[in-house]
Amino acid sequence: MRYRQLGKTGLWVSVIGFGGIPIQRVDNQTAMQLVNRALNLGINFFDTARGYTDSETKLGLVLRERQQEAIIATKSMARTREEMARDIEKSLQALGTEYIDLYQVHNVQHPSVLEQVLNPGGAIEALLDAKKSGVIKHIGITGHVKELFKEALKTGVFETIQLPFNPLEFDGIPEILDLAAEHGAGVIIMKPLAGGAIKQADLALKYILEYPISAVIPGMDSLQQVEQNAAVGAGSEGLTPTEMDILYREIKELGTTFCRRCGYCQPCPQGIDIPLVFLLDGYYTRYGLTEWAKERYRAMKVQPEACTECRECEDKCPYNLPIHRMLVEAVARLQ
Repeated sequence: MRYRQLGKTGLWVSVIGFGGIPIQRVDNQTAMQLVNRALNLGINFFDTARGYTDSETKLGLVLRERQQEAIIATKSMARTREEMARDIEKSLQALGTEYIDLYQVHNVQHPSVLEQVLNPGGAIEALLDAKKSGVIKHIGITGHVKELFKEALKTGVFETIQLPFNPLEFDGIPEILDLAAEHGAGVIIMKPLAGGAIKQADLALKYILEYPISAVIPGMDSLQQVEQNAAVGAGSEGLTPTEMDILYREIKELGTTFCRRCGYCQPCPQGIDIPLVFLLDGYYTRYGLTEWAKERYRAMKVQPEACTECRECEDKCPYNLPIHRMLVEAVARLQ
C-alpha cells in the first residue's frame, strides 16, 4: 500500500481509504470482516460520520482494538458549539475510542453556514476545545461547493478538506489542489465513482491518484471491493493509454447530466423521492431492466407527476442539475 502525508497534520494515510457509508447495509460480523481485511491490506484511513446511522459503531467494533494501526475520521452536521460538543462525545462513545484523529464539519454548502460555524458560539469552538483536550487531534471540513473551500482554507483552522472528485466531476479541482497545498491542507476525495455511476472502479481510482491528493475513500461493503481497491493502492502504475480510452468512453456515455444520489435535494415539498426516480431511470437506461424499473416506479408512494415545478430541489442541488427537466424525461420513460 502506498501512503501520502495528510497535509500539515503530519499523519501518513493510505492512498485508498475506507469509505464508511455502505457499511450501514451489512451486519456486524460482515463489517468486522471488512475492516479487519482492510487493515491487513494496509488501508489505514477510515471515514465515517454521525449521520451514517450505525457506521461509527460498526467501524468501532474493530478500530477500538486496532486503533494504533488506524487513522479515524468522522464528522458532524452540527453548526453550534453546544451541538458539536454533544456530537463529538457521541462519536467517541459509538467508536469506543479515547480519541478521534480527524473530526470534520460535515457538508458545508452555503457561506452563511460557514459563517455560523466560525462565529462566536459556532461549532469551531467545540472542535478547538476538543482538540485542546486531546479527544480529537485534527479539524477538517467537507462539502460539495468548491468556492467555500477557498474561504474555509483562508481561516487557517481547517487542516483537511474533503470534496467530490472523479472523471465526471473535475471542474475547479486543480485550483483547489493548489490552494490546499499553499495552506498545507490534506485533501480527501469522496464520490470517486460519481455515486456508483462509474463502473470502471479501478480505472477511476487510478485516475484520481494521479493528482496530488492525500487519500480517496471509495465506499466498500464486500471483501471483493476491499481487495480490488487495496490492489489499486498497492500498485504504482498509472493509467495506460488503453485504460484511459476505456474510462473516457464510459464517461462520454454517462454524460454530465446525471444524479449522484447525494440526497441534498430532499425533502421534496410534495414528498417525491427524487433520487429514487433517477436511480430507477438508470436501471432502465443503463442496465436494460425496463420492466423491473417500471414496476418499482409504479410502486412509489408519491408519483413524480405531483411535482409543482417549485424548483426548490434545483436550488439545493450541489451539482446545479436541471432536476425538473430530468424528472420529465425520466417519467416519460418509466410511465
